[in-house]
Amino acid sequence: MSLKAEIQGFDISKNSAVIIGCGGLGTNAAVHLAGAGIGRLLLVDYDTVEERNLNRQFFYTKEDTGREKCALLAKRLGAYAPETEINYHFGKYEKALADGYEIVIIAVDNIETRRQVNALCKESKTPCINGSINGFFGTAYLYIPGKTPDLEKAGILEETGNKNLSPSSTAAIIGALEAKLATDFFMENYGSAGKLYIFDNNEIHTLTIRSDDND
Repeated sequence: MSLKAEIQGFDISKNSAVIIGCGGLGTNAAVHLAGAGIGRLLLVDYDTVEERNLNRQFFYTKEDTGREKCALLAKRLGAYAPETEINYHFGKYEKALADGYEIVIIAVDNIETRRQVNALCKESKTPCINGSINGFFGTAYLYIPGKTPDLEKAGILEETGNKNLSPSSTAAIIGALEAKLATDFFMENYGSAGKLYIFDNNEIHTLTIRSDDND
């Protein structure tokens, strides 16, 4: 058993995840999963570092402006958690990228990307986690095909979260919650699946999403 597993009481060294988006949500989800000792991460992003986003994207600096976020995050996470295999893809998400990975984590502010990823995960029966933030408000949701409603049926694909209006603390809370939901899935703790976790200023609520058809 690794030191991390011994300290935290669980071992995710054999587990893997794809993180789509290397901004405020993605950096937080990635650092918590890497810190917990996940075996493999794939970071997917087609954007570059912008100075205006640095308040919540703490793995980058002003000197990184214009550089690929996914490559920088992979490099710096590798130094932080050398036992984790960290890969990256500069470009848009494609279904084939998830081959060999257990779960997809959506950490973007682009509604079209969310819809696309939801459809691809539904088609391939790949679990996914969606995170969204807007100011001091945010949500997180774990979708498991065949067990819970997908993102569309859960009614959360119309969100228009604007990360440019979001403080670092909101991104940290929702990104960490996405990492926690992934850990729940790895540990076969499915009680958190199908629940919409809502952070509203200083309160967190859950809303259970039910559907007669979970395909």
